[in-house]
Amino acid sequence: MSTEALDWVKACTLDDLWEGDFVDAEIAGEVVVIFHRPGGDFRAYQGMCPHQEILLADGKIDFEAGTITCPAHEWEFSMEDGKGINPAGCRLFQYAVRLAGDDVLIGVPTDGRLRRLRHEAEEA
Repeated sequence: MSTEALDWVKACTLDDLWEGDFVDAEIAGEVVVIFHRPGGDFRAYQGMCPHQEILLADGKIDFEAGTITCPAHEWEFSMEDGKGINPAGCRLFQYAVRLAGDDVLIGVPTDGRLRRLRHEAEEA
């Protein structure tokens, strides 16, 4: 993730996102999938697969393996950093996440660009 300025947007509360679960939400016009990983940390990524923009929340989310698998063509991503596992040459855009009390906030970069990477993804 870059160090650019962020707008912090409430995505949900801890009551909506228990440890070992995930939600998807529309944040600043983009679908974002947010994971509350076992152990308590959070990750948030673009919610659309970079291959053909299929909702990742409809795919297989495996907390034990730490993977996100698209339901359409089984593209697989690491839950740790959003990098492509299969195929390896892609990644998901990662959002910053923080807590404010019981609110889960997503950091949206203020440069006005869309946060949906395609399979020819820019490198971080």
